[in-house]
Amino acid sequence: MGPPEHSATQAHGAPSYDFDCLVFIGRFQPPHLGHLAVIREALKQARQVIVLAGSAWQARSLRNPWQFNERQAMIRSGFDDEENQRLEITPLLDALYNDDVWVRDVQRRVRDLTALDNAKLPRIGLIGASRGQSSYYLSLFPQWESVSVPLVEGISASQIRERLFRSQAATDDYLSTGAYHDLPPGVVERVSQFCQGDAYDQLLEEQRLLDQYRQAWSQAPYPPIFVTVNAVVVQSGHVLLVRRTAAPGKGLYALPGGFINPHERLMDACLRELRERIRLKVPEPVLKGSLRGQRLFDEPHRSWRGRTLAEAFYFALRPDQQLPRLKPVKGGDHARWVALADLEPDSLFEDHFFIIQNFLGLPTDFGSAS
Repeated sequence: MGPPEHSATQAHGAPSYDFDCLVFIGRFQPPHLGHLAVIREALKQARQVIVLAGSAWQARSLRNPWQFNERQAMIRSGFDDEENQRLEITPLLDALYNDDVWVRDVQRRVRDLTALDNAKLPRIGLIGASRGQSSYYLSLFPQWESVSVPLVEGISASQIRERLFRSQAATDDYLSTGAYHDLPPGVVERVSQFCQGDAYDQLLEEQRLLDQYRQAWSQAPYPPIFVTVNAVVVQSGHVLLVRRTAAPGKGLYALPGGFINPHERLMDACLRELRERIRLKVPEPVLKGSLRGQRLFDEPHRSWRGRTLAEAFYFALRPDQQLPRLKPVKGGDHARWVALADLEPDSLFEDHFFIIQNFLGLPTDFGSAS
């Protein structure tokens, strides 16, 4: 619990705040009235409010349709000039499989944005909606106080996304009939503009594929859990990737891999994918001898198709002036070697950037918001 609100002012008439800074963390896909209620309360209690917009620098998907700059504009549209001057909105990259990396990034961003007052340490709090802000989040930041705001009932970002991407007709109806009582007017305007563009059309196509996928498994006695394999093959500062040629994720890079066969061991499935689909010209004994790591990646929302576990194998090939040849497969995805310096989270499919990051320790700071 945070300290009680008060409306006292300093002698010279400037407002007195309970906190120097309150921090609000979320994905805001999209920002809704519940999010704005938390920010408004934070502006009442703190001199400065920092909004950390997660899932930044990631490719568009049904779970993350809007890029950081779009979400930032949506949030700012709900506040006046004076409020926006006290509002810092900054992107935050996910670190799906390393809490310590994510916590460090949050700490560093808050530290860099929080100014010291007369050499005193600022009073910082973490604010969120009750039941919306998990105790797990709070346990990661014991140095900050907790402020809870009553939850705005009946508003869910996931339900808003489901309405928007069900079909073009459903979206038009949702945005034109006033049914968007859960979205601020400035967000409605920007969402409407977004729904006229190519990115929206691509996400509609992915939704159609997802619906077909779910329909195929609708008679299963239990929700299906899929098992896949991925290969992280690295040589001489390059990683082996494939360019997806169809939705979902058309045009994005992905790690080589696929589903396992019923009577196949995980390592054998990974080697089969490299041999048959990628035609990697490296002998199997060399690949096995280059294995440097193996891990199961199981973030519940990692895959568009539902609950999907991925076992990834990290192969570090011996440095050489010539990268191993890749023989194109007719009708398949296009494989290529990509320099590690050229890897960007928003160019990779699903959580594949984070899988590579897990094995190689790639940086989490990126120069520009997207």
